[in-house]
Amino acid sequence: MKLRSFSFNLPFRYPFIISKASKTHQPTLVVELDYFGIKGYGEAPAITYYNISLEQMLSDLNAKKMFVEKFAFTEPERYWHYLHHLFPKNNFLVCALDIAAWDLYGKLKRKKLYELLNLDIQKNPITDYTIGIDSVEIMLAKMKEKPLPIYKIKVGMENDVEIIKTLRQNTDAVFRVDANGGWTLEEALLKIPMLKELGVELIEQPLAKENWDEMKILFQKSTLPLFADESCVDEKDIEKCKEVFHGINIKLTKCSGITPALRMIAKAKSLDLKVMMGCMNESTIGSAAIAHLLPLLDYVDMDGPLLLAEDLASGINYNNGKIEYSNLDGLGIIPHAELFQ
Repeated sequence: MKLRSFSFNLPFRYPFIISKASKTHQPTLVVELDYFGIKGYGEAPAITYYNISLEQMLSDLNAKKMFVEKFAFTEPERYWHYLHHLFPKNNFLVCALDIAAWDLYGKLKRKKLYELLNLDIQKNPITDYTIGIDSVEIMLAKMKEKPLPIYKIKVGMENDVEIIKTLRQNTDAVFRVDANGGWTLEEALLKIPMLKELGVELIEQPLAKENWDEMKILFQKSTLPLFADESCVDEKDIEKCKEVFHGINIKLTKCSGITPALRMIAKAKSLDLKVMMGCMNESTIGSAAIAHLLPLLDYVDMDGPLLLAEDLASGINYNNGKIEYSNLDGLGIIPHAELFQ
């Protein structure tokens, strides 16, 4: 095995603003695993909120590169367990390597990832498109620029219900609302009934991630389904979420890749939790990993390539929210050659 890594700082089409942060670029790490000339690619964005920087991922990777390369690769699950112990404090880095391993494995087996997992892609959920916090005029302009069937709307400001009301006057699309932990319990209890009247489908992370006690109260009183995002990082969090949420948002980067995500999906379903899979503004490389898991999901938010002004690969296509696959094996992607010399 030969390992190469690449770092990028991808610009957004519009500044990406949520209740706690704003950014104009998305730093991201791409890894390439080369096994006798067959190459697999994986991606993990750097997220300040989780205290994972591009520099930290590169430092950890370079410090143990020899051990990554020396592993006798046979299949991804075994490789993930090895990586999990090799990088116990860096789920993001493990995610990038795990995605690359699945891409490589699919190419070795000459199958697409969804074929390896015996999944039927005929009934895939369609992705939403995120409208970040901004003036109502700009939020409306973003919607009109991309007239899609489902929008995820970021909230967490005083006038967010009024903004949703204005947006609703301009579209019949499905609305999902994501507070990113930006509400108090009192705000959530006041706003959720009004949002239901405006046709909102679900609420993502209404309260701060550590606010479990007040989430119990909101869970009992909410008239809309509540989904955990920041409160559900990895496998150990699912049981706790069952008590205060109706569903969870799994993110490959947070949980450390496809391998644990498959276990999380199975666990959530066994507890009658709905399953969403979200993105962290990955390019087509990381988004393709989500695309191949679509048959297992109830909802999906994989609009990273639509939000970015620049991409790193091709291979998945967005058709009015529906994902279309290439005929290539593994993740089915074609990295832009000039970026990976």
